[in-house]
Amino acid sequence: MPAVFVHGVPDTHHVWDDVIAHLTRTDVVVLSLPGFGSPVPEGFTSTKEEYADWIIARLEEIGTPVDLVGHDWGCILTSRVASVRPDLVRTWAAGGAQIAGTDEWHDLAKLWQTPEVGEQWMAALDPSELSKLLQANGVPAQHAEENASRMDATMKDSVLRLYRSAVLLWEDWRPGLADITSPSLVFWGNDDQFAPEQYAEPVAKAVRATGVIRLDSGHWTPLQRPRELADALAQHWASVPA
Repeated sequence: MPAVFVHGVPDTHHVWDDVIAHLTRTDVVVLSLPGFGSPVPEGFTSTKEEYADWIIARLEEIGTPVDLVGHDWGCILTSRVASVRPDLVRTWAAGGAQIAGTDEWHDLAKLWQTPEVGEQWMAALDPSELSKLLQANGVPAQHAEENASRMDATMKDSVLRLYRSAVLLWEDWRPGLADITSPSLVFWGNDDQFAPEQYAEPVAKAVRATGVIRLDSGHWTPLQRPRELADALAQHWASVPA
């Protein structure tokens, strides 16, 4: 039963590199969402439903319940997977996304969801500006520069499509959170500027989490506090009988 990690937006699977380096377990699978450093399958239109189904297909290929971990959009998508396919999930751990406690997206999301405005923002974006945005939210300079360099035209298009499919995210998916049956852990950065820490408790309550871990970080907890997050995940997994 491997641990399966799902990254957020606009990130790639590399957001988990340092966390995984601090784990003692080696049965780890890191998924790379289509369009985020990996090819987009033919006919794939990058909606939230398609990404959730894509993750489900990967878990079905593994063939045994997994320890599922997500951050940011990875939190949103894995919560959906855990709610509709609990048979595929042994444990769930995630954070950094307001899947409960609000019905409103953050300002940048609203911008991306606006036709033409989102395209103009993406067209004007260059790696140095994105790196500055990440660093302003606490991401170490090297990680910020690496992340920014991976945001190509395919990723920009995927971001816009994904966010525009999710304008009514809470209406569509929040009721299903009650169907999550796996032991759950919520982790959050105390200074998260995109998903404020005040939403950690509503998320934990919605999924009936057994614990909430708050770390001294901004939004990108996996990049800022990898050792502490790895330790919290290891304790979470160990608390559930095999």
